[in-house]
Amino acid sequence: MSNSTGQQINITTPDMFQVYLVKGLYGAFSVSPSFVFLYINGIMLFTLRSKSVFRQTPRYLLLYNLLFADTFQLAMGQLLLILALPPVFVTHYTCTIMVLLTVTVTAVSPLNLAVMSLERYVAVCFPLRHSAIVTVNNTGVSIGLMWALSSIDPLIRLILLILYDNFSVGEIMQRFCAMEALFHSTVAHDYDKAFTAISFTFVGIIIMCSYFGVMIVARSASSDKASTTKARNTVLLHMIQLLLCLSTTLAGLLLGYIDRFLTLNQTARTVVSYIFFICFVTLPRCLSSLIYGLRDQTIRLVFLHHLRCALWTAISLLWVC
Repeated sequence: MSNSTGQQINITTPDMFQVYLVKGLYGAFSVSPSFVFLYINGIMLFTLRSKSVFRQTPRYLLLYNLLFADTFQLAMGQLLLILALPPVFVTHYTCTIMVLLTVTVTAVSPLNLAVMSLERYVAVCFPLRHSAIVTVNNTGVSIGLMWALSSIDPLIRLILLILYDNFSVGEIMQRFCAMEALFHSTVAHDYDKAFTAISFTFVGIIIMCSYFGVMIVARSASSDKASTTKARNTVLLHMIQLLLCLSTTLAGLLLGYIDRFLTLNQTARTVVSYIFFICFVTLPRCLSSLIYGLRDQTIRLVFLHHLRCALWTAISLLWVC
């Protein structure tokens, strides 16, 4: 028996060391660029609040709300990843708060993209009424409704968690904090699939209708070709962003299918998990600030100015230290 135990230790210890080594390397690989993108997103958020033209223009207010949601979700994802590296096990109460906050913010992004597409549709198809329909007050009400609708989803998930899962407020979790570690019941998984399908289908229909509406106007001889072409490309960009949001939502589901149909050891699964995290969670939340910051000529100069100033300040502080 002692020989077999010693043999088991010799086999298991290198495997565990390899797992922790892979976790450390991939954790550093994913966290480092994420902090860079968080820094860029922060500069972009500051840029959109630095000028009155940004604070008083509806589409820039919607862009600020989208960037805020993406940045918050990226920050929460990094926090959960850092907690999973040692790993650090937290209580059910703490994990539930973090996960439900992330769920709320995740639901805001597709709704915001739908409203942004509708704003472009009104700007192109009803140019004379655009200033009366799309006002700062109406935009504020729309943003408030987005957050109100998004908060319904975590409330339902919390009710399902209490009713169908073993939920103890002060108990330490046996796994690191994640959506899959909280929700185990079939009802919760069915609800997640139904909510994802309904919400993304609804938003996708709105963006597609906006795109085809702009396309019809773009073919009109009396329309401003440059303006409608730009609006059409913007709505198409919103559709691409929606697909990126969908990929973020489906990352856990795809990883579950991989676990079901492929037999992976702990090291291989860790590698796949980090690749999924970088491709489907980190990158989609980092593209909005770069796309809009470099694409919009009004934002570009101010954004690059603040980015250069922030970089020089950071370099100066590092040099002094």
